[in-house]
Amino acid sequence: MRRSDSRTHPPGASFSSWTAADGWSLRKMDWPAKTGAPARGSLLFAGGRGDFIEKYLESLYHWHGQGWNVASFDWRGQGESRGTIKGGHLDSFDPLIDDANSIVAEWLATTPAPHVLIGHSMGGHLTLRLIAERRPAIEAAVLVAPMIGINATPVPPWLGRRAATMLAMLGWREKPAWKQNERPAPPGASRQLYLTTCPDRYADELWWREQQPGFDLGPPSWGWLTAAFRSMARLTPKVLRGVETPILIIGTDNDRLVSPTAIRRAARLLPNVELLMFPKAAHELLRESDPVRLVALARIDDFLKLHAAR
Repeated sequence: MRRSDSRTHPPGASFSSWTAADGWSLRKMDWPAKTGAPARGSLLFAGGRGDFIEKYLESLYHWHGQGWNVASFDWRGQGESRGTIKGGHLDSFDPLIDDANSIVAEWLATTPAPHVLIGHSMGGHLTLRLIAERRPAIEAAVLVAPMIGINATPVPPWLGRRAATMLAMLGWREKPAWKQNERPAPPGASRQLYLTTCPDRYADELWWREQQPGFDLGPPSWGWLTAAFRSMARLTPKVLRGVETPILIIGTDNDRLVSPTAIRRAARLLPNVELLMFPKAAHELLRESDPVRLVALARIDDFLKLHAAR
């Protein structure tokens, strides 16, 4: 694709509303493979907290170019699925799991195999929970910088969870946990460097936020953090050992948002897993500078050729 396409909806892609069981409206994108050739299969991408479909257009173009039917959606409470939720606040991740389960079930029934799921950050966490708890009939999954643990360094994980829970109980449940979108940056650092070392790709996100101010959720609430800790705790060693789906995990030891230690621990427990860890990269590996991004995409392509062949 051309870099300019990262700010343009793909020709041939359709956007629609999907209604959850409780009536919540979520936005979906479906982009069928090019006509005249058999589809490689069907790929569904799930972004992270505060993400929206447009933020990952460059990656979606790549997979579409590989022959996949590509689909994506905005999680409940963000993007154009925001509804009445303020600032992306959530009391539980369970409604997100229910949404994903229903979306995936419909997608499996209406698109050609093989089927693969790719999830980034919070979307990677929810994808792993979905696979472990609901066991969708997919061939493979890719988790990119998955939120298996939150990196609260120098605060230990147990203390971070206890503090978030206590502040939520004291009435701060819907209050922002900090002032910036991500964790507060140390002196001299910036939000961009937490996410990507590529200024052009970072600028793409800011451009879309200017077009759609509602896409900017701001920081998570203390209630969201409490819900995240509860959800991550469900991925116990016993649960992870029971996951049979082939999974590729891609992460970075330099991640300041999710825990590289938790990612490596999960990879040791999952029975059918491949792990690629970059020593130096920011959190958004699919929106990183090309020396990282292209290696990550190539590894994903190789993994899917092996585990999701027609």
